[in-house]
Amino acid sequence: MKKRVVGVLGCVLLMLSTGCSDECVDQFDCRRKKGDPAEGQEWFCNSNNDCEQRPVVELPLEPDAGGTDAGTPDAGVPDAGEPDAGAPDGGADGGGQGTGGKGDACTSSADCTSALRCEGSPMTCQALQVVVTGRDDGGTSKALVMRYDTPGITMLAEGSGDSRYPRWAPGGTQVSFVQGAVDTSGQKVAGDLTVRDVPLVAGQAVVVADGGSGNTEAFRSTEWEPGASIAYVRQSASQRSGISVVAPGMAMSQVTTTGAFPDWSRDGSTIAYNVTDEGLLTVKPGGSPTPVANTDKSSEQPHYNRANDQLLYLANPAGELETFAGEILPTSLFRLYDINVTGGGQPQLVADVTTESSTGGDIKSFIAAPTWAPDGSWAAYVRAYYFKPTSGKPVLCGSAVSPCQTRPGNVIFLKRINPADGSATGDEVRIADDGTLPSFSPDGRFLAFIKGGQLQVQQVDPATGALVNAPIIHPKGGFTLQTGDSDDHRPRWQPR
Repeated sequence: MKKRVVGVLGCVLLMLSTGCSDECVDQFDCRRKKGDPAEGQEWFCNSNNDCEQRPVVELPLEPDAGGTDAGTPDAGVPDAGEPDAGAPDGGADGGGQGTGGKGDACTSSADCTSALRCEGSPMTCQALQVVVTGRDDGGTSKALVMRYDTPGITMLAEGSGDSRYPRWAPGGTQVSFVQGAVDTSGQKVAGDLTVRDVPLVAGQAVVVADGGSGNTEAFRSTEWEPGASIAYVRQSASQRSGISVVAPGMAMSQVTTTGAFPDWSRDGSTIAYNVTDEGLLTVKPGGSPTPVANTDKSSEQPHYNRANDQLLYLANPAGELETFAGEILPTSLFRLYDINVTGGGQPQLVADVTTESSTGGDIKSFIAAPTWAPDGSWAAYVRAYYFKPTSGKPVLCGSAVSPCQTRPGNVIFLKRINPADGSATGDEVRIADDGTLPSFSPDGRFLAFIKGGQLQVQQVDPATGALVNAPIIHPKGGFTLQTGDSDDHRPRWQPR
Protein backbone atom coordinates (compact mmCIF):
# COMPACT_ATOMS: atom_id res chain seq x y z
CA MET A 1 0.00 0.00 0.00
CA LYS A 2 1.28 3.45 -0.84
CA LYS A 3 1.67 5.52 2.31
CA ARG A 4 0.94 9.23 1.97
CA VAL A 5 2.48 11.47 4.57
CA VAL A 6 -0.53 13.38 5.89
CA GLY A 7 -4.11 14.14 4.95
CA VAL A 8 -5.00 17.24 2.97
CA LEU A 9 -5.59 19.37 6.04
CA GLY A 10 -2.14 18.49 7.34
CA CYS A 11 -0.86 20.74 4.58
CA VAL A 12 -3.78 23.07 4.01
CA LEU A 13 -5.21 24.38 7.27
CA LEU A 14 -7.52 27.16 6.18
CA MET A 15 -8.15 29.15 3.05
CA LEU A 16 -8.16 32.45 4.90
CA SER A 17 -4.83 32.32 6.65
CA THR A 18 -2.86 29.33 5.46
CA GLY A 19 -1.92 27.40 2.40
CA CYS A 20 0.67 25.04 1.01
CA SER A 21 1.08 21.89 -1.01
CA ASP A 22 3.80 19.41 -1.81
CA GLU A 23 4.72 21.27 -5.03
CA CYS A 24 4.56 24.88 -3.85
CA VAL A 25 5.57 24.51 -0.25
CA ASP A 26 4.86 28.10 0.70
CA GLN A 27 4.44 31.65 -0.53
CA PHE A 28 8.17 31.95 -1.24
CA ASP A 29 7.95 29.30 -3.98
CA CYS A 30 5.29 31.45 -5.64
CA ARG A 31 7.44 34.57 -5.39
CA ARG A 32 10.41 32.77 -6.95
CA LYS A 33 8.29 31.42 -9.82
CA LYS A 34 6.03 34.40 -10.48
CA GLY A 35 7.87 37.42 -9.07
CA ASP A 36 6.47 40.05 -6.73
CA PRO A 37 2.69 40.19 -6.19
CA ALA A 38 0.67 43.28 -6.99
CA GLU A 39 0.59 46.11 -4.46
CA GLY A 40 -1.58 45.23 -1.48
CA GLN A 41 -1.54 41.53 -2.42
CA GLU A 42 0.45 38.54 -1.23
CA TRP A 43 1.06 35.11 -2.74
CA PHE A 44 -0.93 32.14 -1.46
CA CYS A 45 -0.15 28.50 -2.30
CA ASN A 46 -3.41 26.57 -2.40
CA SER A 47 -4.15 22.84 -2.28
CA ASN A 48 -4.45 22.81 -6.07
CA ASN A 49 -0.68 23.44 -6.22
CA ASP A 50 -1.41 26.85 -7.77
CA CYS A 51 -0.07 30.24 -6.72
CA GLU A 52 -2.75 32.88 -6.32
CA GLN A 53 -2.77 36.46 -5.08
CA ARG A 54 -4.90 37.52 -2.12
CA PRO A 55 -5.20 40.82 -0.25
CA VAL A 56 -2.79 41.42 2.63
CA VAL A 57 -4.75 41.68 5.86
CA GLU A 58 -3.47 44.74 7.71
CA LEU A 59 -4.57 45.55 11.23
CA PRO A 60 -4.07 48.98 12.86
CA LEU A 61 -1.08 49.24 15.15
CA GLU A 62 -2.85 49.27 18.48
CA PRO A 63 -1.24 50.23 21.77
CA ASP A 64 -0.26 47.45 24.14
CA ALA A 65 -3.01 46.16 26.38
CA GLY A 66 -3.19 43.82 29.30
CA GLY A 67 -0.49 45.34 31.47
CA THR A 68 2.47 45.81 29.15
CA ASP A 69 5.39 47.96 30.17
CA ALA A 70 5.38 51.64 29.41
CA GLY A 71 8.31 53.48 27.92
CA THR A 72 11.06 51.92 25.83
CA PRO A 73 10.14 48.38 24.73
CA ASP A 74 12.35 45.34 25.27
CA ALA A 75 14.47 44.37 22.29
CA GLY A 76 12.89 40.92 22.28
CA VAL A 77 15.81 38.93 23.70
CA PRO A 78 16.64 38.12 27.33
CA ASP A 79 18.66 40.47 29.47
CA ALA A 80 22.42 40.05 29.34
CA GLY A 81 24.12 37.86 31.90
CA GLU A 82 24.08 34.23 32.87
CA PRO A 83 20.95 32.37 31.69
CA ASP A 84 18.84 30.16 33.91
CA ALA A 85 20.66 26.86 33.52
CA GLY A 86 19.42 23.32 33.32
CA ALA A 87 16.00 21.78 32.74
CA PRO A 88 12.85 23.71 33.65
CA ASP A 89 11.63 23.56 37.23
CA GLY A 90 9.32 20.63 37.85
CA GLY A 91 5.61 20.57 37.26
CA ALA A 92 3.30 20.94 34.27
CA ASP A 93 3.43 24.72 34.55
CA GLY A 94 7.22 24.88 34.78
CA GLY A 95 7.50 25.22 38.53
CA GLY A 96 4.32 26.79 39.85
CA GLN A 97 3.59 30.43 40.61
CA GLY A 98 5.40 32.74 42.98
CA THR A 99 4.80 36.37 43.87
CA GLY A 100 7.72 38.02 42.06
CA GLY A 101 6.70 40.59 39.47
CA LYS A 102 8.60 41.66 36.39
CA GLY A 103 12.04 42.91 37.42
CA ASP A 104 11.89 41.46 40.94
CA ALA A 105 14.81 39.43 42.27
CA CYS A 106 14.45 35.64 42.11
CA THR A 107 16.37 32.41 42.52
CA SER A 108 14.18 30.22 40.27
CA SER A 109 11.20 30.63 37.97
CA ALA A 110 8.97 29.31 40.77
CA ASP A 111 9.53 32.66 42.50
CA CYS A 112 7.90 34.54 39.58
CA THR A 113 4.27 35.21 38.76
CA SER A 114 2.44 34.07 35.62
CA ALA A 115 4.33 34.01 32.29
CA LEU A 116 7.61 35.17 33.88
CA ARG A 117 10.85 33.24 34.25
CA CYS A 118 13.95 33.79 36.36
CA GLU A 119 16.98 34.83 34.30
CA GLY A 120 19.89 37.23 33.95
CA SER A 121 22.66 38.43 36.23
CA PRO A 122 21.51 39.43 38.77
CA MET A 123 18.60 37.00 38.51
CA THR A 124 15.25 38.75 38.00
CA CYS A 125 11.76 37.78 36.83
CA GLN A 126 11.35 38.59 33.12
CA ALA A 127 8.58 38.00 30.58
CA LEU A 128 8.61 34.75 28.63
CA GLN A 129 9.47 34.93 24.97
CA VAL A 130 7.65 33.57 21.93
CA VAL A 131 9.32 32.40 18.71
CA VAL A 132 7.61 32.55 15.31
CA THR A 133 8.37 32.60 11.60
CA GLY A 134 7.77 35.87 9.77
CA ARG A 135 8.36 37.31 6.34
CA ASP A 136 10.12 40.63 5.91
CA ASP A 137 9.09 43.33 3.45
CA GLY A 138 11.48 41.83 0.88
CA GLY A 139 9.75 38.43 1.00
CA THR A 140 12.48 36.63 2.96
CA SER A 141 11.45 34.20 5.68
CA LYS A 142 12.84 35.01 9.15
CA ALA A 143 12.91 33.09 12.43
CA LEU A 144 11.94 35.65 15.10
CA VAL A 145 11.79 36.01 18.87
CA MET A 146 9.84 38.53 20.98
CA ARG A 147 8.76 39.10 24.57
CA TYR A 148 5.11 38.07 24.85
CA ASP A 149 4.09 41.34 26.53
CA THR A 150 6.21 43.99 24.81
CA PRO A 151 6.67 45.22 21.22
CA GLY A 152 10.08 44.48 19.77
CA ILE A 153 11.13 41.71 17.37
CA THR A 154 14.61 40.18 17.04
CA MET A 155 15.84 37.94 14.20
CA LEU A 156 17.43 34.71 15.39
CA ALA A 157 19.67 34.19 12.35
CA GLU A 158 22.57 36.49 11.56
CA GLY A 159 22.87 37.90 8.06
CA SER A 160 20.27 38.47 5.38
CA GLY A 161 19.46 34.88 4.46
CA ASP A 162 16.34 32.79 4.92
CA SER A 163 15.47 31.27 8.32
CA ARG A 164 12.36 29.64 9.78
CA TYR A 165 10.77 27.16 12.22
CA PRO A 166 12.31 28.22 15.57
CA ARG A 167 11.97 25.78 18.50
CA TRP A 168 12.98 25.99 22.17
CA ALA A 169 15.27 23.55 23.96
CA PRO A 170 14.31 22.20 27.40
CA GLY A 171 15.14 24.89 29.93
CA GLY A 172 14.57 27.71 27.44
CA THR A 173 18.23 28.73 27.12
CA GLN A 174 18.73 27.51 23.54
CA VAL A 175 16.68 27.80 20.37
CA SER A 176 16.90 25.89 17.08
CA PHE A 177 15.83 27.02 13.61
CA VAL A 178 16.39 26.16 9.96
CA GLN A 179 18.78 28.62 8.35
CA GLY A 180 19.60 29.22 4.69
CA ALA A 181 16.68 27.16 3.35
CA VAL A 182 16.89 28.96 -0.02
CA ASP A 183 20.17 29.71 -1.80
CA THR A 184 21.05 32.94 -3.61
CA SER A 185 19.82 31.65 -6.98
CA GLY A 186 16.36 31.00 -5.53
CA GLN A 187 16.70 27.21 -5.66
CA LYS A 188 15.36 25.17 -2.77
CA VAL A 189 18.01 23.54 -0.59
CA ALA A 190 17.70 21.76 2.74
CA GLY A 191 19.30 24.49 4.81
CA ASP A 192 21.09 24.02 8.10
CA LEU A 193 19.45 23.00 11.35
CA THR A 194 21.04 25.59 13.61
CA VAL A 195 21.15 26.13 17.39
CA ARG A 196 21.89 29.34 19.29
CA ASP A 197 22.19 30.09 22.97
CA VAL A 198 19.81 32.59 24.53
CA PRO A 199 20.80 35.39 25.34
CA LEU A 200 22.05 35.73 21.76
CA VAL A 201 25.78 36.13 21.22
CA ALA A 202 27.17 37.18 17.83
CA GLY A 203 28.96 34.41 15.93
CA GLN A 204 27.89 31.73 18.38
CA ALA A 205 25.40 29.76 16.21
CA VAL A 206 26.18 26.05 15.74
CA VAL A 207 24.97 23.90 12.83
CA VAL A 208 23.81 20.53 14.19
CA ALA A 209 22.79 19.03 10.81
CA ASP A 210 22.65 19.93 7.13
CA GLY A 211 20.85 18.23 4.28
CA GLY A 212 23.61 15.65 3.87
CA SER A 213 24.13 14.69 7.50
CA GLY A 214 20.38 14.98 8.13
CA ASN A 215 19.50 12.82 5.08
CA THR A 216 16.77 15.22 3.97
CA GLU A 217 15.95 17.77 1.31
CA ALA A 218 14.24 19.94 3.94
CA PHE A 219 13.83 19.91 7.72
CA ARG A 220 10.07 19.80 8.37
CA SER A 221 7.89 19.50 11.48
CA THR A 222 10.80 20.08 13.85
CA GLU A 223 10.08 19.63 17.57
CA TRP A 224 12.50 19.98 20.49
CA GLU A 225 11.39 20.51 24.10
CA PRO A 226 10.70 18.44 26.17
CA GLY A 227 12.87 15.99 24.21
CA ALA A 228 16.65 15.95 24.58
CA SER A 229 16.98 15.82 20.77
CA ILE A 230 15.40 17.75 17.90
CA ALA A 231 12.92 15.57 16.03
CA TYR A 232 12.17 16.33 12.38
CA VAL A 233 10.45 14.85 9.35
CA ARG A 234 12.60 14.06 6.32
CA GLN A 235 11.62 15.26 2.86
CA SER A 236 12.39 13.70 -0.51
CA ALA A 237 10.96 15.51 -3.55
CA SER A 238 7.28 16.10 -2.75
CA GLN A 239 7.12 13.36 -0.11
CA ARG A 240 7.51 14.16 3.58
CA SER A 241 7.82 10.92 5.51
CA GLY A 242 10.06 9.39 8.13
CA ILE A 243 11.30 10.82 11.43
CA SER A 244 14.88 11.44 12.56
CA VAL A 245 16.41 13.02 15.67
CA VAL A 246 19.60 14.97 16.23
CA ALA A 247 21.08 16.81 19.21
CA PRO A 248 23.92 19.36 19.41
CA GLY A 249 27.20 17.48 19.26
CA MET A 250 25.54 14.20 18.24
CA ALA A 251 25.04 12.42 14.91
CA MET A 252 21.63 12.11 13.29
CA SER A 253 19.65 8.99 14.16
CA GLN A 254 16.76 7.65 12.08
CA VAL A 255 13.77 6.78 14.26
CA THR A 256 11.15 5.70 11.69
CA THR A 257 11.03 5.01 7.96
CA THR A 258 7.55 6.56 7.55
CA GLY A 259 5.36 9.07 9.33
CA ALA A 260 4.94 12.76 10.06
CA PHE A 261 3.86 15.22 12.79
CA PRO A 262 6.19 14.03 15.59
CA ASP A 263 5.47 15.18 19.16
CA TRP A 264 7.46 14.38 22.32
CA SER A 265 5.85 12.90 25.43
CA ARG A 266 6.11 14.85 28.68
CA ASP A 267 9.28 13.01 29.80
CA GLY A 268 10.91 13.33 26.38
CA SER A 269 11.25 9.55 25.95
CA THR A 270 8.58 8.82 23.33
CA ILE A 271 7.43 10.30 20.03
CA ALA A 272 3.82 10.17 18.89
CA TYR A 273 3.26 10.57 15.14
CA ASN A 274 0.96 9.55 12.32
CA VAL A 275 1.19 7.60 9.10
CA THR A 276 -1.64 8.24 6.66
CA ASP A 277 -3.87 5.20 6.20
CA GLU A 278 -2.36 3.68 9.36
CA GLY A 279 -3.23 6.30 11.99
CA LEU A 280 -1.36 7.11 15.21
CA LEU A 281 1.75 5.37 16.48
CA THR A 282 4.27 5.89 19.25
CA VAL A 283 7.97 5.03 19.25
CA LYS A 284 10.98 5.38 21.51
CA PRO A 285 14.16 6.29 19.59
CA GLY A 286 15.95 3.00 19.01
CA GLY A 287 12.75 1.00 19.47
CA SER A 288 9.93 -0.27 17.29
CA PRO A 289 6.73 1.66 16.51
CA THR A 290 3.55 0.72 18.36
CA PRO A 291 0.08 1.60 17.01
CA VAL A 292 -2.12 3.57 19.40
CA ALA A 293 -4.91 1.13 20.19
CA ASN A 294 -8.53 2.01 19.36
CA THR A 295 -7.74 5.03 17.18
CA ASP A 296 -9.08 5.30 13.65
CA LYS A 297 -6.74 4.97 10.66
CA SER A 298 -7.67 8.49 9.62
CA SER A 299 -6.11 9.92 12.81
CA GLU A 300 -3.31 12.48 12.49
CA GLN A 301 -1.48 15.41 14.12
CA PRO A 302 -1.09 14.00 17.67
CA HIS A 303 -0.19 16.28 20.59
CA TYR A 304 0.90 15.32 24.11
CA ASN A 305 0.30 17.62 27.08
CA ARG A 306 2.80 18.02 29.94
CA ALA A 307 0.77 16.40 32.70
CA ASN A 308 -0.41 12.95 31.62
CA ASP A 309 -0.36 10.42 28.77
CA GLN A 310 -3.36 11.70 26.85
CA LEU A 311 -3.03 12.52 23.15
CA LEU A 312 -5.06 15.19 21.38
CA TYR A 313 -5.54 14.46 17.67
CA LEU A 314 -7.68 14.96 14.57
CA ALA A 315 -9.60 12.15 12.88
CA ASN A 316 -12.24 11.65 10.22
CA PRO A 317 -13.68 8.20 10.94
CA ALA A 318 -16.73 8.84 8.74
CA GLY A 319 -14.50 9.69 5.77
CA GLU A 320 -16.32 12.97 5.12
CA LEU A 321 -14.72 15.12 2.41
CA GLU A 322 -15.52 18.41 0.73
CA THR A 323 -14.02 19.85 -2.44
CA PHE A 324 -14.33 23.60 -2.09
CA ALA A 325 -14.93 26.03 -4.93
CA GLY A 326 -11.69 26.67 -6.80
CA GLU A 327 -10.05 23.52 -5.39
CA ILE A 328 -9.32 20.13 -6.95
CA LEU A 329 -8.13 18.14 -3.95
CA PRO A 330 -10.75 17.35 -1.29
CA THR A 331 -10.44 18.54 2.31
CA SER A 332 -10.97 16.08 5.15
CA LEU A 333 -13.64 17.22 7.61
CA PHE A 334 -11.84 16.48 10.84
CA ARG A 335 -13.25 16.04 14.31
CA LEU A 336 -11.11 16.45 17.45
CA TYR A 337 -10.47 13.59 19.88
CA ASP A 338 -8.24 12.65 22.78
CA ILE A 339 -7.16 9.27 24.13
CA ASN A 340 -4.99 7.88 26.92
CA VAL A 341 -2.16 6.12 25.10
CA THR A 342 -1.07 4.00 28.08
CA GLY A 343 -4.42 2.91 29.48
CA GLY A 344 -5.88 1.25 26.41
CA GLY A 345 -8.92 3.49 26.63
CA GLN A 346 -11.40 4.57 24.01
CA PRO A 347 -11.22 7.85 22.07
CA GLN A 348 -13.10 10.78 23.62
CA LEU A 349 -14.81 13.25 21.26
CA VAL A 350 -13.70 16.81 22.09
CA ALA A 351 -15.11 18.87 19.20
CA ASP A 352 -17.45 17.67 16.47
CA VAL A 353 -18.30 18.96 13.00
CA THR A 354 -21.38 21.22 13.01
CA THR A 355 -24.28 22.09 10.68
CA GLU A 356 -26.62 25.10 10.84
CA SER A 357 -29.46 25.76 8.43
CA SER A 358 -29.12 28.89 6.31
CA THR A 359 -30.77 30.45 3.28
CA GLY A 360 -29.96 28.35 0.23
CA GLY A 361 -27.99 25.73 2.10
CA ASP A 362 -26.14 25.05 5.37
CA ILE A 363 -23.26 26.65 7.27
CA LYS A 364 -20.96 23.87 8.42
CA SER A 365 -17.66 23.61 10.28
CA PHE A 366 -14.75 21.25 10.88
CA ILE A 367 -11.72 21.30 13.20
CA ALA A 368 -8.08 22.28 12.63
CA ALA A 369 -4.89 23.33 14.48
CA PRO A 370 -5.51 21.70 17.89
CA THR A 371 -3.24 22.05 20.92
CA TRP A 372 -3.25 21.34 24.67
CA ALA A 373 -3.01 23.50 27.73
CA PRO A 374 0.15 22.12 29.39
CA ASP A 375 -1.77 20.68 32.37
CA GLY A 376 -4.25 18.90 30.10
CA SER A 377 -7.23 20.89 31.40
CA TRP A 378 -8.11 22.64 28.11
CA ALA A 379 -7.94 21.90 24.40
CA ALA A 380 -7.59 24.86 22.02
CA TYR A 381 -8.50 24.52 18.35
CA VAL A 382 -9.72 26.33 15.27
CA ARG A 383 -13.23 25.80 13.94
CA ALA A 384 -13.27 26.41 10.17
CA TYR A 385 -16.66 27.47 8.78
CA TYR A 386 -17.97 27.00 5.24
CA PHE A 387 -21.23 27.34 3.32
CA LYS A 388 -22.63 24.27 1.57
CA PRO A 389 -25.33 25.27 -0.95
CA THR A 390 -28.20 23.01 -1.89
CA SER A 391 -26.47 22.68 -5.29
CA GLY A 392 -22.94 23.48 -6.35
CA LYS A 393 -19.59 23.43 -4.54
CA PRO A 394 -19.15 24.57 -0.93
CA VAL A 395 -17.30 27.83 -0.18
CA LEU A 396 -15.14 28.63 2.85
CA CYS A 397 -16.56 31.46 4.94
CA GLY A 398 -14.73 34.76 5.10
CA SER A 399 -13.71 34.82 1.44
CA ALA A 400 -14.81 37.54 -0.97
CA VAL A 401 -17.36 35.25 -2.63
CA SER A 402 -18.62 33.62 0.55
CA PRO A 403 -22.41 33.63 1.15
CA CYS A 404 -21.73 33.37 4.91
CA GLN A 405 -22.18 37.15 5.20
CA THR A 406 -20.37 38.30 8.34
CA ARG A 407 -19.51 34.80 9.56
CA PRO A 408 -15.72 34.59 10.13
CA GLY A 409 -13.87 31.78 8.42
CA ASN A 410 -11.77 30.81 11.44
CA VAL A 411 -12.68 30.95 15.12
CA ILE A 412 -10.40 29.85 17.98
CA PHE A 413 -12.23 27.97 20.73
CA LEU A 414 -11.36 26.31 24.04
CA LYS A 415 -12.97 23.14 25.39
CA ARG A 416 -12.64 21.96 28.97
CA ILE A 417 -11.04 18.51 29.42
CA ASN A 418 -11.15 16.31 32.52
CA PRO A 419 -7.50 15.33 33.05
CA ALA A 420 -8.55 12.17 34.88
CA ASP A 421 -10.29 10.50 31.94
CA GLY A 422 -9.95 12.88 28.96
CA SER A 423 -13.67 13.58 28.72
CA ALA A 424 -14.76 16.95 27.32
CA THR A 425 -17.16 18.98 29.45
CA GLY A 426 -19.08 22.23 29.17
CA ASP A 427 -19.62 24.56 26.23
CA GLU A 428 -17.03 25.84 23.80
CA VAL A 429 -15.37 29.07 24.93
CA ARG A 430 -14.93 31.50 22.04
CA ILE A 431 -11.50 33.15 22.11
CA ALA A 432 -10.84 34.97 18.81
CA ASP A 433 -12.39 35.37 15.38
CA ASP A 434 -10.13 35.10 12.32
CA GLY A 435 -7.19 33.78 14.37
CA THR A 436 -5.28 30.56 13.87
CA LEU A 437 -2.51 28.35 15.35
CA PRO A 438 -3.25 28.85 19.07
CA SER A 439 -0.47 28.12 21.59
CA PHE A 440 -0.69 28.05 25.41
CA SER A 441 1.93 29.58 27.70
CA PRO A 442 3.68 27.08 30.03
CA ASP A 443 1.37 28.05 32.92
CA GLY A 444 -1.79 27.84 30.77
CA ARG A 445 -2.81 31.43 31.53
CA PHE A 446 -2.08 33.01 28.14
CA LEU A 447 -2.92 31.96 24.59
CA ALA A 448 -0.77 33.20 21.70
CA PHE A 449 -2.10 33.02 18.14
CA ILE A 450 -1.66 34.64 14.73
CA LYS A 451 -4.24 36.99 13.27
CA GLY A 452 -3.74 39.16 10.21
CA GLY A 453 -0.01 38.45 10.17
CA GLN A 454 0.47 39.66 13.77
CA LEU A 455 1.05 37.92 17.07
CA GLN A 456 -1.76 38.34 19.57
CA VAL A 457 -1.62 37.15 23.18
CA GLN A 458 -4.86 36.73 25.10
CA GLN A 459 -4.94 36.13 28.84
CA VAL A 460 -7.53 33.56 29.94
CA ASP A 461 -8.88 32.41 33.27
CA PRO A 462 -7.45 28.88 33.71
CA ALA A 463 -10.53 27.85 35.72
CA THR A 464 -13.26 29.03 33.32
CA GLY A 465 -11.49 29.91 30.05
CA ALA A 466 -12.99 33.41 30.22
CA LEU A 467 -11.06 36.24 28.59
CA VAL A 468 -9.04 38.42 30.97
CA ASN A 469 -8.16 41.94 29.80
CA ALA A 470 -7.81 42.99 26.19
CA PRO A 471 -5.44 41.02 23.94
CA ILE A 472 -1.85 42.16 23.56
CA ILE A 473 -1.46 42.95 19.85
CA HIS A 474 2.11 43.05 18.58
CA PRO A 475 2.90 45.52 15.78
CA LYS A 476 4.34 43.83 12.72
CA GLY A 477 7.60 45.74 12.97
CA GLY A 478 8.39 44.98 9.33
CA PHE A 479 7.44 41.29 9.55
CA THR A 480 4.25 39.47 8.52
CA LEU A 481 3.92 36.31 10.61
CA GLN A 482 3.42 33.17 8.56
CA THR A 483 0.76 30.45 8.90
CA GLY A 484 1.01 28.60 5.60
CA ASP A 485 3.03 25.62 6.86
CA SER A 486 0.41 24.50 9.35
CA ASP A 487 1.83 23.45 12.75
CA ASP A 488 5.35 24.29 11.53
CA HIS A 489 4.34 27.95 11.89
CA ARG A 490 2.59 27.72 15.29
CA PRO A 491 4.04 30.16 17.88
CA ARG A 492 6.22 28.44 20.49
CA TRP A 493 6.54 29.68 24.10
CA GLN A 494 9.82 29.71 26.00
CA PRO A 495 9.81 27.06 28.77
CA ARG A 496 9.91 28.39 32.31
